[in-house]
Amino acid sequence: MTVMEQADQPTEQRPNTPPFNEEAWIKLIFLLSDTQDWLNELAGKAFIQVPMKNRKRLMRKTYYLPLSSLAHILERHHIKIPRHPGTGKFTIPVPEILSHLRDISAEPVVSLAGSLDFRRTVNVGKIVGFDQDQLPTTYITVLTDAGGRIMTAFPGIHFTLQSESNQE
Repeated sequence: MTVMEQADQPTEQRPNTPPFNEEAWIKLIFLLSDTQDWLNELAGKAFIQVPMKNRKRLMRKTYYLPLSSLAHILERHHIKIPRHPGTGKFTIPVPEILSHLRDISAEPVVSLAGSLDFRRTVNVGKIVGFDQDQLPTTYITVLTDAGGRIMTAFPGIHFTLQSESNQE
């Protein structure tokens, strides 16, 4: 049987699932790809509006801030969004948060135990908000995945770092 004949053969059908419509699925993939490209373009244009220098350092392949992560950071960790009590909150303006995230890219990383993720914790030298204990802090913690995608950032020291320093 040739490769083309094999491709025309039906694939295994799982019980209780609709039949696989390859043509519709391929169209869906193209639609999703085009939509993702459009959203990426919109995200890039949104970042251009932020008044800060060297914003491209937030969009590197080895350290980058996707819009979904920025939305998470603002929703969970910005004082102007009254959700998630008990978490650290930034009290500085968004462009300043982004500038700190950009600058923290140069800091050394620490592996998070039990995962492929990394942590950067930096004392930026001025109060940026309050930590999870509601105390003023000059520290910012940034968590990234192994690919460099910023997953979250918050004011304060990451809890495992606090427990490590308490044991010393």
